[in-house]
Amino acid sequence: MQKGKKDIRTEYERDWDRLIFSSAFRRLQNKTQVFPLPEEVFVHNRLTHSLEVASVGRSLGKIIGKKIASLDEIKNDDNARPFYRNSLKSVIASACLAHDLGNPAFGHSGEEAISKYFKKRDTEKEEDITFKEQFSKEEWKDLTTFEGNANALRILTLQQKGRVKGGFRLTYSTLVSILKYPCESTASNKNILHRKKYGYFKIDEEVFLDIAKELNLVKDDVDTGISYKRHPFVFLVEAADDISYNIIDYEDAHRLGILSYKEVKNSFLKIIETNSNDNIKRVKKQAKSLKEDPNESIAYLRAKAINTLIYKTSDAFWENREAILRGNYEKSLIDSIVELESVMKKIEKVSIKKIYNAKKVVQLEIAGFRIMSALVEDFVTSALTVKESRDKEQNKILGLLPKQFSFEESNSPYEKVMHIIDFIAGVTDLYALKLYRKLRGIEL
Repeated sequence: MQKGKKDIRTEYERDWDRLIFSSAFRRLQNKTQVFPLPEEVFVHNRLTHSLEVASVGRSLGKIIGKKIASLDEIKNDDNARPFYRNSLKSVIASACLAHDLGNPAFGHSGEEAISKYFKKRDTEKEEDITFKEQFSKEEWKDLTTFEGNANALRILTLQQKGRVKGGFRLTYSTLVSILKYPCESTASNKNILHRKKYGYFKIDEEVFLDIAKELNLVKDDVDTGISYKRHPFVFLVEAADDISYNIIDYEDAHRLGILSYKEVKNSFLKIIETNSNDNIKRVKKQAKSLKEDPNESIAYLRAKAINTLIYKTSDAFWENREAILRGNYEKSLIDSIVELESVMKKIEKVSIKKIYNAKKVVQLEIAGFRIMSALVEDFVTSALTVKESRDKEQNKILGLLPKQFSFEESNSPYEKVMHIIDFIAGVTDLYALKLYRKLRGIEL
């Protein structure tokens, strides 16, 4: 861009572009969503999932943005009105694009695998007690419960060696929208929605507090650590994700023969039937006309079901906006839709039983668990061994770290480990497998 020439994009559109062109986003194409990536049938990976979530999120942002812009206290505000009318959709879409950046290879088993090394060392053995004493209570909690949501914030804001200052340099609005669990690890509580997990690592506390201050997050009254209530935008990002994976996982399961055409069709029709703007007889007729290609018929119903859920969740947001603004709303938007409670519970139940416990899915999780936990053990053991005591193998293992993930010997044990985790959590399924094989001597 020529000096002095104004960017035609808004700063929120620029957030989207920076994410789309980032290497972290491209790597999502080789990270498992749910199913292993078969050659003969197309199913979703983390990248295609993120793009679809962003599409849903943009629609939600547009609907809610227009409603907010029409409020008396907003429509006469020349700063707020244009943002809600024109830019909220870009903020939500960008946050949706970024929401899975912190997830490691091999799905959710990758998260648990990263923490396995530290959990194994959480014993009363003398050597493990000495090992654990290298870390504070908060640091140890981070390491024994690695969290992809916290890692997403770290990826977006981390200053890596040899990289542009400020990480992705996204707007505060986009960053706050991914803070699904705005608390530190010691404040997490599985029984409370916004503290079910945690949203930042101790090493990134300053960044998190800066965002919380800038966006005026509501402080949470807890004794176990730092915690805030969710920003309202988070509910829209969460809804976009919930809508996408609930519906798309069903569609993928049909493509792979795990669920029957009838089973998926009936569930989608039950969702569509609640939409008064759709002619259900015409929808059924169209689906039937496409039945020669069952995948196309299901794709049509999937689009209709997603459309219904977009309007239902946006209505739920609007009806509960006062509680959401106060930070007192403790339900996801998709769980707030009374007329869909039965069918969504059924989809969840079937997904757990038939999809997430399908043989191929479980096999992938087990393999991923072993691969990722082994990589963490090799690299962390090498990093935490005093430099003078490292053997030749450990030095060569650390030599495999890309420059941007290297650490200083003067760094604390926690800082060293976080550099290792930055590397391992970022690799793709394929790269993790190849690295594991090389380190185990399976492949030369």
